[in-house]
Amino acid sequence: MQTDDFQKFHEGIAGVMGFYGKSVSTFALDVWWTALKRYDLAAIVDAFNRHLANPDAGQFAPKPADIIRMLQGSTQDAALRAWAKVDQAVRQAGTYCDVVFDDALIHRVIHDMGGWIALGTKAEDEWPFVAKEFENRYRGFCSRSERPHYPATLIGIAAAHNNLKGFRNDRPLLIGNEQLAKQVLHGGADQPALGLKRMSDGLDEAIGEGLHSRNGQAKYERKAG
Repeated sequence: MQTDDFQKFHEGIAGVMGFYGKSVSTFALDVWWTALKRYDLAAIVDAFNRHLANPDAGQFAPKPADIIRMLQGSTQDAALRAWAKVDQAVRQAGTYCDVVFDDALIHRVIHDMGGWIALGTKAEDEWPFVAKEFENRYRGFCSRSERPHYPATLIGIAAAHNNLKGFRNDRPLLIGNEQLAKQVLHGGADQPALGLKRMSDGLDEAIGEGLHSRNGQAKYERKAG
């Protein structure tokens, strides 16, 4: 959540506790906020709704641990659904062509795992370990409510070859919901996930002068000693 979500979060907690005939102290609200602030507000609302409708636990007022359990379960479900799309795409479309999924987070996780082409080089006996790594990475982003930069397109073997030869590439294959995949395509960034930049000449000179001054000071101190 963002700081701007605090008022809505406060009102939501007060409303839920009021449903159970309980009030919320400032201390309790701080505990709730600290426990849940790393999650997305919409996901928190969904978790509360599922707790209220739970036939076993819904009769009791929720504690932060109850909602976190709901949230972590939902992130696991989301990760499994995302991996099912990836697994099906690799098996049916392969990694020869470019692809765009309808979930931007899939792009970022695959990018962090080495890319679309690298995914296609995994042997069948490696696949369960690849699936587990994907799910853990995906859940990590979800649990922290991160919206990281991601590549607009997952480059396949054909496009990589064409780029080297200067040939034109075919349009990417859209995976999942077409409209959402187009939004992912237009919202992607060409910049790398990890920023890399060469040191500027001015900064290089400044560092050199600093080292020279430090060495001179050290020589002076040795003579004075």
